[in-house]
Amino acid sequence: MADQQALDEVVTFASDLIRIDTTNRGGGDCRERPAAEYAAARLAEAGLEPTLLERTEGRTNVVARLEGTDPSADALLVHGHLDVVPADASEWTVHPFSGEIRDGVLWGRGAVDMKNMDAMILSVVRSWAREGVRPRRDIVIAFTADEEDSAVDGSGFLADQHAGLFEGCTEGVSESGAYTFHDGSGARIYPIGAGERGTGWLRLTARGRAGHGSKVNRANAVTRLTAAVTRLGEHNWPLNLTPTVRAAIAELAAVYGIDSTRYDLTDSDQVDELLVKIGPAAALVEPTLRNSTNPTMLDAGYKVNVIPGEAGAHVDGRFLPGGEEDFERTLDELTGPDVEWEYYHREGALQAPVDSPTFAKLRAAVEEFDPEAHTVPYCMSGGTDAKQFARLGITGYGFAPVWLPEGFAYQQLFHGVDERVPVEGLHFGVRVLDRFLRTA
Repeated sequence: MADQQALDEVVTFASDLIRIDTTNRGGGDCRERPAAEYAAARLAEAGLEPTLLERTEGRTNVVARLEGTDPSADALLVHGHLDVVPADASEWTVHPFSGEIRDGVLWGRGAVDMKNMDAMILSVVRSWAREGVRPRRDIVIAFTADEEDSAVDGSGFLADQHAGLFEGCTEGVSESGAYTFHDGSGARIYPIGAGERGTGWLRLTARGRAGHGSKVNRANAVTRLTAAVTRLGEHNWPLNLTPTVRAAIAELAAVYGIDSTRYDLTDSDQVDELLVKIGPAAALVEPTLRNSTNPTMLDAGYKVNVIPGEAGAHVDGRFLPGGEEDFERTLDELTGPDVEWEYYHREGALQAPVDSPTFAKLRAAVEEFDPEAHTVPYCMSGGTDAKQFARLGITGYGFAPVWLPEGFAYQQLFHGVDERVPVEGLHFGVRVLDRFLRTA
């Protein structure tokens, strides 16, 4: 079990990493190298031999392998990203890159997403070095760049150019799972990631006839674009329950003594009725019942009295496992003949078995340190580096354990203002991660 030094170190490491500004503004504007060097040094102190790898100068990844006792066992990948999204200090209560601890809470960009998990990994590995612990299976540790943009300098680069470092890995664990979700009735739910919607970031281009703003123009590119964008934003995507989401609904219903088999889960109205009975916990599945398209950026024109000949937009599209064909067909229909669409960035949807021995061990690790926990599978609405590592045949689970007190709006802190995590929550995470990795 993780010792006191491990509990102290996870807080120190998380705070130190937060103070290293690794803001990813997109388009290559980021430098993860200082954080990568910090993580590599902590691994080297534990006797590992980390490798630093870059596709682009300053965009550094770290990979190390901890050998297990059973050479015949499949290896396990444990990974976390080093970059963070931007933060405007003027909006924060505490400076986002201070790593300050106030009233038992660690503040700063990355405290949730995901320097907390990076610190947990470092803490556990170092505690094992002190104890002389070796896992059953090889554990490959990866700290990546560029997850908050396209991953082209991070996990995509590693999967495409350095696959040999992940030889033998069949499963992986990373962010966005095993955190405490309070439903308001006293139940503590811990969702464990077993799937991700696919990423379909889109670029739309409308072309028309340029002209004077005072003239009638039936081929106005801006009008064509905005009509298509409105159709995409307002489209009611059909219900499509994947096996992971079905399992999530069934297990959440069981928490409240509801028999989900009494409902027709192919009927949208009945699913809505069931989710109402599940209550606040329905928020864990609602974003993953359907594909989605949310317009996010517009680019058109250069002068108020000039009709441009071209207009563009970007749309954040997401599709469920098995839902990509319908996604693309619907895009063709909604954009129409006057607007072209293409993928600005695309990564496939993921699905992991919830009846696997590994998922059972993930459950057990959480429940050992919170015996009243209700662990349930869920599908993530967004994406993680697991998408890129899936190219190597690695099945990914979302497992970055953290305990949270009631009223702590953890999900809202991802990419949000005043991102923070309780110190006690980090301690819980170290214990749970240590337990899982010892048994994996």
